[in-house]
Amino acid sequence: MYNSRKKQAEEIPEEVTAIWSCTNDDCNGWMRRNFAFLNHPTCPQCGSTMAEDERMLAVLTNTSFNHHD
Repeated sequence: MYNSRKKQAEEIPEEVTAIWSCTNDDCNGWMRRNFAFLNHPTCPQCGSTMAEDERMLAVLTNTSFNHHD
């Protein structure tokens, strides 16, 4: 049987998350800090330096061995 009613979208939990943000004003590159491969990465989009920042993002868990705290 076809159900034409749209299901209520689940609310995705968010939290303030530490990120690396590109310092180049012409670039909008960023990455979650606990998903970066280096302790002080460069921007993968433009090669500029990155600075620590925070954003409200969906909760994700990094289960890899090599994440940096």
